[in-house]
Amino acid sequence: MSVAIRLAPVVTSFIAALLLACGDAQPVDYSGPVSEWPEYGGDKGGLKYSPLNQINRQNVGELQVAWEYRHGDFSDGTGEYSKTAFQATPIVADGSMFFCTGFARVIALDPETGEERWQFDPELRLKRGKGPYPLTCRGVAYWGGHGETREGACGKRVFTGTRDSELIALDAATGQPCRGFGQSGRVSLREGIGDAPPWEYYPTSAPLVIRDVVVIGALVSDSLRVDAPSGVVRAFDVRTGALRWAWDPVPPGWHDEARAAGAAPSGEEPYQPGTPNVWAPISGDEERGLVFVPTGNPSPDSYGGDRRGLDHYGSSTVALDADTGRVAWHFQAVHHDLWDYDLASQPALFQSDGVAGGIPAVAQATKLGHIFLLNRETGEPLYPVEERPAPQQGAVPGETLSPTQPFPTHPPPLHPYTLTPDQAWGFTPIDRSYCRELISRFRSDGAFTPPSLQGSIQFPGSAGGANWGGVSIDPVNGLLFVNQIRMAMVQQLIPREQFDQLDPDAVVYPDELYPMKGTPYGVKRMALMSNFGAPCSAPPWGTLTAVDLRSGRVLWDVALGTTRDQAPFPMWLALGAPNLGGSIATAGGIVFIGATTDKFLRGFDAQTGEEIWRARLPFTANATPLTYRLRADGKQYLVVAAGGHGWSESGDAVIAYTLP
Repeated sequence: MSVAIRLAPVVTSFIAALLLACGDAQPVDYSGPVSEWPEYGGDKGGLKYSPLNQINRQNVGELQVAWEYRHGDFSDGTGEYSKTAFQATPIVADGSMFFCTGFARVIALDPETGEERWQFDPELRLKRGKGPYPLTCRGVAYWGGHGETREGACGKRVFTGTRDSELIALDAATGQPCRGFGQSGRVSLREGIGDAPPWEYYPTSAPLVIRDVVVIGALVSDSLRVDAPSGVVRAFDVRTGALRWAWDPVPPGWHDEARAAGAAPSGEEPYQPGTPNVWAPISGDEERGLVFVPTGNPSPDSYGGDRRGLDHYGSSTVALDADTGRVAWHFQAVHHDLWDYDLASQPALFQSDGVAGGIPAVAQATKLGHIFLLNRETGEPLYPVEERPAPQQGAVPGETLSPTQPFPTHPPPLHPYTLTPDQAWGFTPIDRSYCRELISRFRSDGAFTPPSLQGSIQFPGSAGGANWGGVSIDPVNGLLFVNQIRMAMVQQLIPREQFDQLDPDAVVYPDELYPMKGTPYGVKRMALMSNFGAPCSAPPWGTLTAVDLRSGRVLWDVALGTTRDQAPFPMWLALGAPNLGGSIATAGGIVFIGATTDKFLRGFDAQTGEEIWRARLPFTANATPLTYRLRADGKQYLVVAAGGHGWSESGDAVIAYTLP
């Protein structure tokens, strides 16, 4: 059952009075700004920054739980339902909080009390069944109109995507479907996609509402087959649900050439299979009418010999015209991607004095630990990007490698690339020796070592570097914050005849087998771990980094997370931890982040990187937090969803913190 747990006001007042009497707390300052959190990334540009400063460096230690809400939608995957992950970042708009669960229910709460206002159940058909990923919904979108007067049902709307491949519009006031949108409030996202099992194609990230359209992409399961579902991005009318445009991410002139060859799809046939998809959060610039989409790589991920140019837009930041869907510009972060280094992070739109003359910019984080700073209107790099020679040895027959890869210089790369036997790490000489021998078995030529039959080390691995948490940016001080994983993995190509004889059920996560049907190879991916179960790369295994965007220098770099909740016995070492989920920055001078495999929400001093606050959570918080203050006489709240990921326990908690 869904519940909200609140501290009794009299108890809260007593605690506050007691702390004040003891001299350990300061009165809450009500003179600061008021701000909601109306978009997944705080604003349409994904800045993940709040101007609120009521919670600040001086008083963050006094934060306490204001309320906790449990929605009840979770499963560990061992029973009737598929495993779930609760990775949503709620939004707060027009005085209400909205979020979605792993089972695709949408829930509205009172942001100050946690009391439920309404809930909508789409009656998800695909709670059961197979699939490589846990059921998740990272966010919803809100539409409040453009100044016109609208009353009655669906005057304001909440949009959500589901694992049933539907885009649903709900009345923001009641949670009832908007019957004039599509078919009784629903639009099918399977039109033109082609034949695919339900778990192979569906949206996981929040839609984006910009001007009078709602834009949405979708996840496409990795490395299953050459003719995977299309990565098309579509925009639907916010009022009617009519398709306004569709961007099929094929190279320019592709359809003309295909028509000449007699192989082009007609208007009623599927979009081009195998194209780069857009599963990660997207951004928008309302004033310029641009939508910024971070693309994945074409199918399959680890062999590109048969792509026929379909990676033209792969692993790129692409700016689309919000009215037409036409490409305004694109910047490719990885050429001919064979490493699953798809752009998983939301492009962050910022403008800051002293950064390239203060022009409107885009910051794109990558799994390689690269931060590319681009001109928002043209896509041109704001600072030099060097095309450096890439390793060419070890590629399998049929593969064609890119001779160079792009490397940013401002800021420089934030993740190490090399992992040699001499760099093997261990707690003891025993596991260090094991790792040294293990590393020596595989090719390890640094960044972009091509997949090989021998097996090739990827460092960083395909999870990053940076992943869907992306970056947060303080535009006032010109600071960027990014969390990263620093763990290596191996990918090994296996000839088709040999691969087809393997038993996928005999492989245990984190080792993985992918068939890549339609190519001469399958692929095995495995974490590079010691016989003690620890990474063979040196710690920290997770980091939080601050970059001065004006100078390009790293301001600080600290370990993020501990071995708690992962070590087989109580050994809580501050070695950093794998992390998925992002940070937010505030005018109070604090960077808040969960993300780690230990169950904590943390606050870091934005200037020094010192951890100045943390709170224990019931589940891991693999979601980006949010913060808001609704009234001039009200308090600032810090909220996080704690509900796990595929590697951790599933949960269902939304927890709010505030000052006493």
